[in-house]
Amino acid sequence: MANKKNDVQMPNAHLHELFVDELRDILGAEKQLLKGLKKLSEAAGSEKLKNAFETHYAQTEGQIDRLKEVFNSIGLTARGKKCKAMEGLLEEADEIIESFSSEPQVLDAALITAAQKVEHYEIASYGTLVTFAKLMEHAEAEELLAATLAEEKDTDSLLTEIALTEANTGVTA
Repeated sequence: MANKKNDVQMPNAHLHELFVDELRDILGAEKQLLKGLKKLSEAAGSEKLKNAFETHYAQTEGQIDRLKEVFNSIGLTARGKKCKAMEGLLEEADEIIESFSSEPQVLDAALITAAQKVEHYEIASYGTLVTFAKLMEHAEAEELLAATLAEEKDTDSLLTEIALTEANTGVTA
């Protein structure tokens, strides 16, 4: 598989193909997530939770752009692939919405459950990608991916805060 450092042996080059495959997977996942975040936002009862989903939607659009920069930094065209993990997580979110839509006192907690599963998948994916980029000395890619990883961790923390202060306590603001 071609890479930007064609003439120079990159450190840990054996990871390159896996790195690119994982980049394509997470790009596909982020694109799939845009649709899911709209559904989560529409289903949320709490304004704070709706706002969190809407903010993450905007972040996700930026993360997609950042992934395109990552591909460019390693000399490749950005191309995603269908992410089966995200597909499953979003199907589960749809089931949660359907199962708890008649129980508003539980629905927001259920939505946070679904959203945090997505966040943890993204955190694991970006954490791995940051490590691969570091090992292959793709400094620009590492920096871009680390920025997204930080955003995903922040979103997870925000969801936990909403769970602890509103959704899991039955208090809505």
